[in-house]
Amino acid sequence: MSTAPVIAAVDGSEDSLRALEWAFDAARRRAAPLRVVHVRQYAAWGQADVLVAAPPEAEGDPVLDEVRARLADRGVEPAVEYVALEGVPGAVLPELGTDAQLLVLGSRGRGGFASLLLGSNGLAAARDAECPVVIVPRPGREVHGEGPAEPGPRVVVGLHADSPDDATLAFAFTEAALRGARLQVIAAYPWPVQTWSAPGQLVPPVIDQTAVEAETRVLTEGFLAPHRERHPDVRADAEALPGDAAGRLVAASKDADLVVVGRHRRRLLAPARMMGSVTQAVLLHAASPVAVVPPLPAEG
Repeated sequence: MSTAPVIAAVDGSEDSLRALEWAFDAARRRAAPLRVVHVRQYAAWGQADVLVAAPPEAEGDPVLDEVRARLADRGVEPAVEYVALEGVPGAVLPELGTDAQLLVLGSRGRGGFASLLLGSNGLAAARDAECPVVIVPRPGREVHGEGPAEPGPRVVVGLHADSPDDATLAFAFTEAALRGARLQVIAAYPWPVQTWSAPGQLVPPVIDQTAVEAETRVLTEGFLAPHRERHPDVRADAEALPGDAAGRLVAASKDADLVVVGRHRRRLLAPARMMGSVTQAVLLHAASPVAVVPPLPAEG
């Protein structure tokens, strides 16, 4: 496995301690070191672009001291490093992903409005970090829909049959292999399809839904084939489902170990990093932890 660390961002909140536990387990599964990072917020009057400060000593940081005490009797694996930094968390946290294999945060921190479903730091990290980012939600989120068809560990991944992302699929297969979990692949296709003939008039589609579903399934199986060869022990069940992709993934998050979604690739006319509406909706509403995977660099 990679020697790059799994990073857990902590601030002393219950949300961040849940993320710490998830990151600890992830590092153990990957045989990777765990790096626990506390980013101290600059004073409100400070300007992050001009205020220069050396990283404070990790010793004496009360948040890291609490984590040390929490992990004191866990044994020797994974190896744990403690780092204290100063800055604006929303800017510092994404940069930590440069040399990490995984960045893990809670859905909310100490600051902000308690009613928000996802904090600004988690949103910034999921959008901007160069490594996969896992957001661990608060327990008790309710999602609509039926539970899983069968018990056991399960990883869910969303696949866009028109523009699949190999990095997302590779991460999902690897995570399923590490957990000994079944991989549930959801390929949603838009339905019903409606076309406009005149203002205010909708024409029923001439496309047959069965044909659309069959084509989606064939494309999905083709995209999964090389990953199945690399992970023969992972059972991957593909589902071609009509309707809203975000709603399907949120419903599938019930009792799942993890939901894996991709992040939009930068485009020529939209160079800024973007997550996309499906990924953002899953982050806001999924009952399980959500991994946001950045795309592979564009060739050429």
